[in-house]
Amino acid sequence: MRKREKVEIMIREAIPADAKDIIAFSKKTGAETPYLAYGAEGLELSEAFEELYLEDLMEKDNNVMLIATINNKQLIGLASVGATDKPKLRHVGEVGITVEKEYWGFGIGSVLMEEIETWAIESGVIRRLELTVHGENERAIHLYEKMGYQREAVMPRAMLIDGEFIDGVMMSLMID
Repeated sequence: MRKREKVEIMIREAIPADAKDIIAFSKKTGAETPYLAYGAEGLELSEAFEELYLEDLMEKDNNVMLIATINNKQLIGLASVGATDKPKLRHVGEVGITVEKEYWGFGIGSVLMEEIETWAIESGVIRRLELTVHGENERAIHLYEKMGYQREAVMPRAMLIDGEFIDGVMMSLMID
């Protein structure tokens, strides 16, 4: 009989000290799936640049990066909202979410998406969340639809992966 290990999954805002782990996480997850905008090269950012980015993020009321960790150590998931400072567009947040493949199917994506929506409501600024998903990523599309996101458009040739064009599906959630 296998002994069950109790783990605690914690979700919190990313801080500059998380930069190194975020960069390593992006390389690991980029190599695990074709569904991300990057591959095994990860985010291709220096640790110093990522630290500055996270520092700057903490000052903004319409941007956030959340991380999911096991026992407040191993980073297993990341979700973010990025928005511009331009007055006409600052209410629109672009959502990005990644969960380490080993932890797919455990509800971590759902929890991260719920936290993003809660953050958006509490921000008082974000009124529209949007994302573009790999057209063949049925698991992610199902998650977004479950969270209330609506399909808005299919974007032919949105991605080029291994010489093959892949459609992107644009989805959004209005925050009222």
